[in-house]
Amino acid sequence: MRFLFVHGTGVRRERHDRLFALVRERLTDRFHGAAVESCYWGDRFGATLGAGGRSVPGLRPAPHGAPDPVDAETAEWALLLADPLCELRVLAEVGRPGPGDHDGGHGADAAHTDEDAGHDDGFAMPGVQAAGARVLALLEALPPAPPRTGDELGALLHGTGLVAGFAAALDSTADSAEAARAAARATDEPQARELATALARAVTAAALGTATATDEADCTATERDRLVELLTTRLGGDGRVPGARVAAVLGRLALRVTTQPLLDARRGSLTVGATPVLGDILRYQSRGHELRDFLHTRITADPGPTVLIGHSLGGIALVDLLTLAAARGEAVPGAELLVTVGSQAPFLHELGALAALEPGAKLPYGFPRWLNVYDRHDVLSYLAEPVFPGDARVTDHEVRSRQPFPACHSAYWKQDSLYKRIEQAVTEAEIG
Repeated sequence: MRFLFVHGTGVRRERHDRLFALVRERLTDRFHGAAVESCYWGDRFGATLGAGGRSVPGLRPAPHGAPDPVDAETAEWALLLADPLCELRVLAEVGRPGPGDHDGGHGADAAHTDEDAGHDDGFAMPGVQAAGARVLALLEALPPAPPRTGDELGALLHGTGLVAGFAAALDSTADSAEAARAAARATDEPQARELATALARAVTAAALGTATATDEADCTATERDRLVELLTTRLGGDGRVPGARVAAVLGRLALRVTTQPLLDARRGSLTVGATPVLGDILRYQSRGHELRDFLHTRITADPGPTVLIGHSLGGIALVDLLTLAAARGEAVPGAELLVTVGSQAPFLHELGALAALEPGAKLPYGFPRWLNVYDRHDVLSYLAEPVFPGDARVTDHEVRSRQPFPACHSAYWKQDSLYKRIEQAVTEAEIG
């Protein structure tokens, strides 16, 4: 009896040799006298960047200098999408002391409550709203459903797909403690104009975040900025960007903590690093016959009974190979048992992405017994039994490594339960 191990995506020589040494040791401990071989394909059929990655923007990073204004703006909006109220929170904390605030701004939460926004300044004319309270009142008075025609704001909301979340964005912003505290801090007209812009950006970010989450957003940066301008004007402001206080606090922070600057700076290295994993899959989808022919040659080199063990993409290639051969009435000689580990083959079958099986099609006559091993925490492993209902050849087996993803995708090979279940499958198939 022979075992033939087929590794998965992204594996290259050094990683393969360590992994196969472990698999061989565990198998030979249980199957004395069995031959355990590997089918290493990473160097020959794995993906490489043929032009050295010249297609990747940012592979050669630009010299360090002042931040690109576009990069800074993109980072700021990334921060706003994650937390639409972040700029209002800054205004609430860095504003001048409001009425009744005697601690110089360090006790904003204690000195101001949500009701502060509507209180008159002790020195103001009776009945005259404070600057920030006036802006907040204008926000609360905005129509939640502006008309599609005859109103640029309404037309823009409908045209960008943001109208569905606009009412909720207005409510969540106007009702927030952050808006109330920021309004209480805005005691003069410059601060009120700054507050107007921050509120407009908060509403826009909240609406944009809702639409993006539901895949309804179709909004360019120019449209987004125009929406902020229109809202700012209706709130009594006239600036296109928040004031210097917000920018001073959040500008550089956004460049440091949001993912976009990191992705921009590291796109080249991330792409190169991900090429073996993602590239192997893409290459297989377009040139999978090369790997399948190689596997067929290795399997049939020894006419004896063979147990095929395929990890991840290796399992996909084996399922494709065995299915294509059986469909032609030419079952692969010696292939008595297939073991897939952490495999996506069942999922690809549902998608119609396997080479030989239409969605819903049954496994052909001549396909061997199939033991499919999965870990429910491994998001790259799938169930085969429900996809091929009633097929006695197909069996699922769960392994629990207690590791999170992605560690669990490689954690199978040290689990005794895996080899115990393989031993059971070999016995059931009467392979000797």
